[in-house]
Amino acid sequence: MWKSGAKWMFLIIGTMVGAGYASGRELWQFFGHESGLAILLFTLFFIASVAITMKVGYQNRTSNYYALLEIILGKRIARFYDILIFFYLMSTTVIMIAGSGATFEAFQLSKWIGILFIVVFIIMIFIKGIKGVLTFNVIILPLLIIGLLSILVIYSIDEQLPFIISLDHQANWTAAFTFTALNILSIIAVLGAVGEKIESNGEIVIASVGSGLILGIISFLYNNSLIQISEVIILYEIPLFAILKNYPNYTYIIMSILLWCAIFTTAISGVLGLVTRLGRFFKYHLWQITIVLLVILTPLTTIGFSTLIEFLYPIYGIVNLYLLCAILLFPFYKKI
Repeated sequence: MWKSGAKWMFLIIGTMVGAGYASGRELWQFFGHESGLAILLFTLFFIASVAITMKVGYQNRTSNYYALLEIILGKRIARFYDILIFFYLMSTTVIMIAGSGATFEAFQLSKWIGILFIVVFIIMIFIKGIKGVLTFNVIILPLLIIGLLSILVIYSIDEQLPFIISLDHQANWTAAFTFTALNILSIIAVLGAVGEKIESNGEIVIASVGSGLILGIISFLYNNSLIQISEVIILYEIPLFAILKNYPNYTYIIMSILLWCAIFTTAISGVLGLVTRLGRFFKYHLWQITIVLLVILTPLTTIGFSTLIEFLYPIYGIVNLYLLCAILLFPFYKKI
């Protein structure tokens, strides 16, 4: 149970901690000053929504996200969110591929080398199917979490930042709703694809509580750190590099590698949601659908990493508020 629960936990974290989150760009877009309460509420909302989503997928043995949407929202509204999730996953995948390019640019390399690099690796992972996705997450995510937490804790100690959430002057508390709503969309896409593989309620508890607490702690530490460099964030495509600028070069290199891994885990999670949905209509292997999909999406990366996040993420966060409310209320109206 613990091993399987950890497997789902890392899949959830891998879906969430992508280019936008791990780079700090997405956190700064929603949180920033006076957001301690918002991050606390996000943690609680995230745990509850993941637990409910996993429970529904487990009980109904789902194999793609549309089946999950039908149960939670009903057929009529599910059709709308089916289209929305599909386009969200496509845009997220584009953002992750662009994020890979931005990471390579930080080392004075062409962004197209980074883009080609991640595309080739995504295809290689999907040749092994869903098992390849889960195996990669279990290996990489612990390293990513340890690395990100370590640098944030060290930075917080160096800057003498508080480790306790202050609930005074919390004007931005409403950001918890849009931030959770934004991220639950990709979580549904992935958990809907693996619902039939969940084997017990214990796995659901471990995965939901574990992922929520880890993401809540990282979000709080990260946001605190970003507040300290708020004046210069605009100068950086990836805010994490502004935190790392005063640390040794090897720290910069290690975190850049881990950042790329975060980008990669979210990219393969997004592609997983897309190809399992398309698999209902096209009877090809997952890796074959993946190749066609990436050929179509890669040219869209020319729009730019930070531009895509600033424009698309707030829109998705607002539109998804209905979906978040439906998930959180599902156990109650199901009984009624």
